[in-house]
Amino acid sequence: MIRRNSRPITRKISSRDLVREAFEGIGSRPSRLLITMIGTVLGIAALVATIGFAQTAAGQIAQQFDALAATRVTVEPGTTNGPGGSDRAKVSLPWDAVDRVSTLAGVEHAALYAKVPGDLPVTAVRVQDPSAPAQASPPVVAASPDLLSVVEGEVQTGRFFDAGHDRRADRVVVLGAEAAKRLGINRVTGSPAVFIDDRAYTVIGILDKVGTRSALLDAVIVPVETARAELGLSRAESLDIRIAVGAGSVVAHQAPIALDPNSPDLYKVTAPRSGNQLQEGVEADVNVLFLAVGIVALLAGGIGIANVTLLSVSERRGEIGLRRALGARTRDIAAQFMLESLTSGVLGGLMGVVVGIFAIIGVCLVQQWTPVIAPWAAPLGVAVGALVGLAAGGYPAIKAARIEPVDALRDA
Repeated sequence: MIRRNSRPITRKISSRDLVREAFEGIGSRPSRLLITMIGTVLGIAALVATIGFAQTAAGQIAQQFDALAATRVTVEPGTTNGPGGSDRAKVSLPWDAVDRVSTLAGVEHAALYAKVPGDLPVTAVRVQDPSAPAQASPPVVAASPDLLSVVEGEVQTGRFFDAGHDRRADRVVVLGAEAAKRLGINRVTGSPAVFIDDRAYTVIGILDKVGTRSALLDAVIVPVETARAELGLSRAESLDIRIAVGAGSVVAHQAPIALDPNSPDLYKVTAPRSGNQLQEGVEADVNVLFLAVGIVALLAGGIGIANVTLLSVSERRGEIGLRRALGARTRDIAAQFMLESLTSGVLGGLMGVVVGIFAIIGVCLVQQWTPVIAPWAAPLGVAVGALVGLAAGGYPAIKAARIEPVDALRDA
């Protein structure tokens, strides 16, 4: 007599068989696999690009910030109530302001700056031709000898005036490049002169470029003491200070005290933000943009994987029924489809990481930036792709595991 076991025959599928079946399942339709992974690839690429672009942009802007704005503090005179509290009078910067702040920690160079009042005529010849068309004269500004170092300027030809010129109130000028073109002067050999209000001033240099205060390129620059003695300068507009990187807050606090210990709050101080604040702000702005794009793309990628996996379950009902009839457990069927989704997600993550890195490198090459990306960005991209694959494959795997063998074979 043949004894029949009432329990169904089950057979455990090995992990190696599951992996082989999963790769065969996703590799049997490569075109569908590529279409499925497009959303995941774009999402992971956006995620990696978010990290890289935020760090790269913050680094580049921080470098420029440190080179110019982060090394400059500007002190300007404020206003104070006049007698009786009715009128407001302009506070003056002391003429020895440069000497007062030069001893402060973090100060490298300092210079007074002011526009000479009045529209003074500036010409390259004393005798004017009445028939010639009138041309606007370049503005005349006064500055301390260290202005060139403060604004990071370069002299095209000649030299900038020094402390001796300023102390003696010599009639010397330095022309900005644009002002020199307007006046028809392109060299300083032979000691050319310009006439300011019909008084001759020797041109000793021509500026080529400046890092800050670009208006100097179209100006005639004279020493402060010369402007006071010859041109009626009565007030300095600002004190420009070049500082060491990171000394902004200290110099901003101490400079007004050095200028006027009794009333330091009468001065308006402009100091740079810290580099950390700048980098955090840039990274936050870029992250918001790219993370939004990445999330949308990842959602699309997850939906794509889920749809294709559901379609695969419907197309392979006969295969699922046969495997169940041969003893495959429900957990084996679910594991197979989960592994297929996981593999699609991992492949999409790997491709997305590559696309994101190449996007960062391409942009940096065009912009001549130094690419910066965290070492954990690539593993994070692959891990996110795997999570998307697992999440997308959960429902299709459960649906496949619940298919009854008899129904599946009948439908096949």
